[in-house]
Amino acid sequence: MAENIKKCMVCGRSEETAGKLTEFQSGMYICQDCMKQAYDSMPKTKEEYEEMMRQMQPFMNGFRGFRFGQAPDASKKEEEEEDIQLNLADVPAPHVIKQRLDDFVIGQDQAKKVMSVAVYNHYKRVATNTMDDIEIEKSNMLMIGPTGSGKTYLVRTIARMLEVPLAIADATSLTEAGYIGDDIESVISKLLDAAGGNVKKAEHGIVFIDEIDKIAKKKETRSRDVSGESVQQGMLKLLEGSEVEVPVGASSKNAMVPLVKVNTRNILFICGGAFPGLEEIIRNRLTESSSIGFNAELKDEYKDDPNILQKVTIEDLREFGMIPEFLGRLPIVFSLQALDQDMLVSILKDPKNAIIKQYQKLLALDEVNLEFDDKALEKIAEKAMEKKTGARALRSTLENLMLDIMYEIPKDPNIGKVTITGDYVEGKGAPLIEMRDIEAVPKIAEEKKMESDTDSEEKKEESEMTANRREYLEV
Repeated sequence: MAENIKKCMVCGRSEETAGKLTEFQSGMYICQDCMKQAYDSMPKTKEEYEEMMRQMQPFMNGFRGFRFGQAPDASKKEEEEEDIQLNLADVPAPHVIKQRLDDFVIGQDQAKKVMSVAVYNHYKRVATNTMDDIEIEKSNMLMIGPTGSGKTYLVRTIARMLEVPLAIADATSLTEAGYIGDDIESVISKLLDAAGGNVKKAEHGIVFIDEIDKIAKKKETRSRDVSGESVQQGMLKLLEGSEVEVPVGASSKNAMVPLVKVNTRNILFICGGAFPGLEEIIRNRLTESSSIGFNAELKDEYKDDPNILQKVTIEDLREFGMIPEFLGRLPIVFSLQALDQDMLVSILKDPKNAIIKQYQKLLALDEVNLEFDDKALEKIAEKAMEKKTGARALRSTLENLMLDIMYEIPKDPNIGKVTITGDYVEGKGAPLIEMRDIEAVPKIAEEKKMESDTDSEEKKEESEMTANRREYLEV
């Protein structure tokens, strides 16, 4: 009798306990509670469905190309992950790297020179495989600079130039293993995603860890520091070079996610941060020997020095909260200059993808020329300096300035040129507008009229189809 008792295949409760069970053709039974839980776990929106499919993608890749009665072809995967050999001739020289950086990044000459030499030495070490003879240490870097000084942009430009995968991680989300947040290995998982799942390609990539100052050792804390000193300790082997198991397509390890081994020996790690409060530590060190006399240093000598971060030492970083073992694995430490007004003006107009050139391209699509006079550029840089967020303030300043112009220009096809003046930036006047040639106006107006007529015909056809469908449904 006991063998004939119906039980739920999920929770194992009998029909007497769980209530009526639903029977399936295979002889299985499921209770109403388990069916409701299964229904509640199903995605209800398009975003939830896409997230579910993204999480299932690693498992679906494992069955791709599988045929019944035949084992998966392992040789195909080996061909896809064929070892990537770097040639020394393919590694650009330091002066070539700096020239490319000059095209996109304004100023920061010392930082660009340091990065060019470090990147060249690192990939020369990887290409010649000299670490087995005379072992050359990795050229991991630590960048210190105020917000908006170009730290992330420098790394992006170098990765794009070398055509290597780049992963950008935020140190604020990293926690010690076992706690809520991203595991330390998640930065390698992001690099693997950037390499398209190719492990060999990922092992020659670059990892940029931003906001590294946020994992500094907390002072006078009574709770476990799961996002500070413990993260620094967990990253030691990662920076030095070791084989780590990383989840594929996920940020944390669990039993449902496949793992792959990645060797970080040839991965270049670049850490960057603003290190707020480090300036005061440097000032205290520089003025601690101040005394009374002709050769004594004044207490306020470095108070208004915008580039005081250039005088940073390892001892200053240790006092800030970085542990010695972590700093020892970042042998190259350099600082970026704070952006002044002249540098901001150059950022506006000189790089290949300068912000002004982007707006000029947008208005050129409407056959309108956009110009900025020198006074306007200076005033824009002044407004950006007031926000104290570096080059990021230029974009927001220009967005507010160009809002009305970008809104009004498409209304009138007669406008041929717009000049932004300093008075307009200060809110004291209007931009200078020049009308285009009279002969070109009818042609442009006619083209816009044809476009509007085409759109109106399409809308008319669509409305007729909707009306016919409604009549059909009513019948």
